[in-house]
Amino acid sequence: MAMENMTTSRLSATRNLLVMLSVVVVAVSMIVVSMPNTEQPLLYYTLGEPWLSPQLISPAEIPIRKDATLLEQEREEALRTDFLPYYTLDTAIGEKQVNNFLQKYTNSDDNMSAYAVQIIAGIISELYNKGIMSQSDYGQLMGEDSTFTFMLAKGNEGIRTTISEINSTKKAYESLMSNSRVAKYRGLMQTMDLQDYIVANVSFDQRRSDQARRDIIALVPENTGMMKPGQEIINRGDIVDEDRARMIDSYNEFIMTKSHNDFYTILLTNGSQALYVLILITIALMYVYLFRKDYYVKPRSLYLMLCLVGVFSVMHALFIRVNPRYAYITPICLVPIFIRIFLDSRTALLTHAVMVLICAATVPDKFEYIVVQFVAGITAIYSLREVNRRSQTFSAAILVTIAYIIMYTILKCLNNPDLTYESMKHYYFSFIVNGVLLLLAYPLMYLVEKMFGFISTITLIELSDTNRGLLRRLSEIAPGTFQHSFMVSNLAGAVATEIDAKPLLVRVGALYHDIGKMVNPAFFTENQHGINPHTRLTPQESAKIIIGHVAEGVQLAEENDIPQVIRNFIRTHHGKSLARYFYNTYKNNHPDEEVDETPFRYPGPNPFSKETAILMMCDSVEAASRSLTEYDEESIERLINNIIDTQVREGYLQQSPITFRDINTVKKVLKEKLISIHHPRIKYPELKE
Repeated sequence: MAMENMTTSRLSATRNLLVMLSVVVVAVSMIVVSMPNTEQPLLYYTLGEPWLSPQLISPAEIPIRKDATLLEQEREEALRTDFLPYYTLDTAIGEKQVNNFLQKYTNSDDNMSAYAVQIIAGIISELYNKGIMSQSDYGQLMGEDSTFTFMLAKGNEGIRTTISEINSTKKAYESLMSNSRVAKYRGLMQTMDLQDYIVANVSFDQRRSDQARRDIIALVPENTGMMKPGQEIINRGDIVDEDRARMIDSYNEFIMTKSHNDFYTILLTNGSQALYVLILITIALMYVYLFRKDYYVKPRSLYLMLCLVGVFSVMHALFIRVNPRYAYITPICLVPIFIRIFLDSRTALLTHAVMVLICAATVPDKFEYIVVQFVAGITAIYSLREVNRRSQTFSAAILVTIAYIIMYTILKCLNNPDLTYESMKHYYFSFIVNGVLLLLAYPLMYLVEKMFGFISTITLIELSDTNRGLLRRLSEIAPGTFQHSFMVSNLAGAVATEIDAKPLLVRVGALYHDIGKMVNPAFFTENQHGINPHTRLTPQESAKIIIGHVAEGVQLAEENDIPQVIRNFIRTHHGKSLARYFYNTYKNNHPDEEVDETPFRYPGPNPFSKETAILMMCDSVEAASRSLTEYDEESIERLINNIIDTQVREGYLQQSPITFRDINTVKKVLKEKLISIHHPRIKYPELKE
């Protein structure tokens, strides 16, 4: 069995290591892929401020881009003056309608000579060659502008035409009937259905119009000039005006879009970024290994760290790709906030430091960025040093925003005392947006808890509210069990404080550990009032009901969405121990029979953490202490030693990381607390008459 357990432990450790390596590789890959891939860093400036970086020289011929607003205005002006929409004249429609007319009226009995039919057909053909537009389209265009001009496409030829030069279906029919060549046939023509042969053959051509629009836009130059190789763009100390700003933006665009055809350059750039990120993440993992080795036992803590660093580093890199001015919008202080809430402050500070250094690789002014983000991160961690209300996340967001604004302003004033609000308002806006995004800590806290199986201090405080939910029902249905749970909670919390466990967690676990007794409250001693229903049952039946409160408690916890970490206390508070009262009763009644322990043994598992081990000891001691007839120091100490030594001897605490020193401390604290609880009271003297 020992060899089997050792093999299972090694397989589990190997599996955890492989998963950890996979998470590291994925995190590094995501960060590197999202980082701007340039040989040189993008340049960052503030309009109206001095240029504090070294002299900038153009490395090649670089087109100077126009201001986006100006370019858009020039394009709109060009379209307004030069653009003509395209309409297409479909010659096939006219040919078809003329043929239909000739087929019907040639050699017909309408007393119309063949000559007259040919004249009418010729006039209809002329109208189609000129162009006929639908009455609705023609009326709309004429209503807007009687001189409306467009390009009329006949085959591959485009002719500049005004709306007055073509006909509508109505105008074409009137032209046909009023033509002098058919004046003597007009009376006979009125009996003919000539309007059926006059249909629109001119329609709007979307494809050619769009192409014409694109051609005109393409003719508007996007550049105002060209920077020559070696030309100075800006020198240190020069004020960044609009012209220099466009030149710097053009330089940045050139750097971003420049192709890297050299495989060695690509490998060197991406490899350097990957190695940089990998070294920083390795430093974080080494810190955890040296100082918080327990996080490797429960690797979800490391997964949380890596996921947060990966996600927020990628988010930051994507903002930088859009515009380097968005460097401070990413709410990276959410990372130390979450690490502080779910892990601890020192790990939160280290994780924040690693992430800031990763993000700083993509910003131009690295020193300024690192200092500002460090101050903001420390502010976030300090504001949450004692987390006991969800509203603290709101105050943390406000304090972090203030820290951003103050620190950034101080750094800017050190370099340029003549700063104005206009030159700083963009950054202040970024800090305010950052602060608003930090408010997402409140709803995202639930998501992190569900994804990684954590439980925050705030959630524990909410779960410990005895005025609602399962605890209120427990106090109403099984008041004796509720009082027992409350006593165990106080004892376990005191013990946890002394042996460096988690007092709040074990307190809440103790409050919920016996909720399964609500199903059959009368079968448990603390809820009985003179009537014991076990007298009518066999020991096996009684044991089944008593043992069943564990499974029933787990089911109730699941139905009420109690976190898994609290459910663990319900499952383990008896471990795999015996329901000894009924086991001993049955064995005493059957002295010659080999007794099967299975019906009398709890399903387990045994405690596997300090907190669950504390609960097992405190629960057993508190319950047994109610059977004492004398509450002196000696009897209490004997009771505690007997119960806890039995649990140790029978191996119920082997899977928990609790030490013999811890167990001695537990005994000492339980003894002091029980003596205080059960101290003798002074008998009040009666007043003599």
